[in-house]
Amino acid sequence: MRRLAALMLALLLAACGRPADPPGTVTLTYATAYPATHPFSRADITWMNWIEAQSHGHVRITPYWGGALLSSNENVLEIRHGVADIGMITAMYTRSAHLQRIQPSFYSGIGTVQDQVDIYKCLAATFPAMAADTHGLHILGIQGGNFPGILTRTRPVRSLADFKGLRLRAQEDTADILRQLGADPVNMSMAEVYPAMAKGVIDGVVAPLDALKAVHLADVGKYYSTLKVPRGAYPGRAMSDRVWRRLSPADQQLFARAELVWEAAMTRELDEALTAGRSYSQAEGIVFVPLAAAEQAKFDALYRANTMRLADTLRIYGIDGRVIATRAAQLVADRNAGRPLQCGEEK
Repeated sequence: MRRLAALMLALLLAACGRPADPPGTVTLTYATAYPATHPFSRADITWMNWIEAQSHGHVRITPYWGGALLSSNENVLEIRHGVADIGMITAMYTRSAHLQRIQPSFYSGIGTVQDQVDIYKCLAATFPAMAADTHGLHILGIQGGNFPGILTRTRPVRSLADFKGLRLRAQEDTADILRQLGADPVNMSMAEVYPAMAKGVIDGVVAPLDALKAVHLADVGKYYSTLKVPRGAYPGRAMSDRVWRRLSPADQQLFARAELVWEAAMTRELDEALTAGRSYSQAEGIVFVPLAAAEQAKFDALYRANTMRLADTLRIYGIDGRVIATRAAQLVADRNAGRPLQCGEEK
C-alpha cells in the first residue's frame, strides 16, 4: 500500500511539472532500485530515449529511480501487480522463483556478457520452464554481467581455505560451494550490501569490480580476490502482461525492437563500468589478491559438480534441471569452439 501511495504521489508531482501529453500518447512508468547515475540506469535511459525517438514522442516512459516504487527482492511480484508498468526485475532473489534462482550456475566456462545473453535466450527458446518464474510479465530485456570476484572487509581470500568462517553475500548458484568451503553465504540484493558490510553484518560480497564503484563498496571493503566466479544471464527488465496487452501491435513491435537496443546499451555500460571499477578500486586503495591457478581449478571443479546437484533439486517442482544444465554446458562449449548455437529443439 505504501508503494502504491508513493506511485500516485509521484505521478501527481510529475504531472504538475510538465505540459500535458498530446492526446493518444502512451505514457508508462518505469521503476528501479538503482539511482539514475548507476551503469544499469544509464542503459535504461538510452533505451527510454530510443523508444521515445523512434515513436516520435508517441510512447513516453517516466522513470522513478532509487527504489522509490520497487523493492530489491519482490520486484517481480510488484511489476506483475502494477506498482509500475515497467521495471528492473531480479527473479533470482525471489523465493518462489525456483529455476531462476539456480539457472545462473549453468554457464560455467562462458566467455563474455554477450555469450551469457545469447545462451540464455537459446535456453529460453528450448525450455518453456525458463519462463515459469516470470509469469504475468512480458520480458523486455535479458541481462548479463561481469564476472565476480570476492571483496572482503578485514580478511583477504588468498586460497580456498581462507573462505572458512566468512559471512558473504552470494547468489544461490555460488552459495553451496561457499558452504562446502566453510563460509556462511547470505542471499541479499546488491542494494543491501553496503549497509550490511558497514555494520559488520557480512564480511564481504561476491561481486564484479564494476559493483565496487557503482555502490561505493571501497568504503566498506579492503581486499579483492581475483577468483573468477562463473555467472549467467537472467531476465532484467519486464512489463506487466496486463500493460503489454493494452499496447497496440505497433507499440508492441517497438518494444520488441528495443530489446536489442537495451541489451547493447547494457553491454557497453558493463564494459565501461568494469574499467572504471578497476581504476576506482586501485585509487581507493583496494588490495588485489591473486589466487593460484590450482586454486581456481579446484573452485571450477566444485562449481561444475554443484551445478548438477542444484539442477537435480528442481525435480520437486516438476522441472528437469539436469537436462537444462546439460544443454547449457553444450551451448557454452559450442560458443567457445566457434560453432553456431542450435536453439529451439529440446534435448
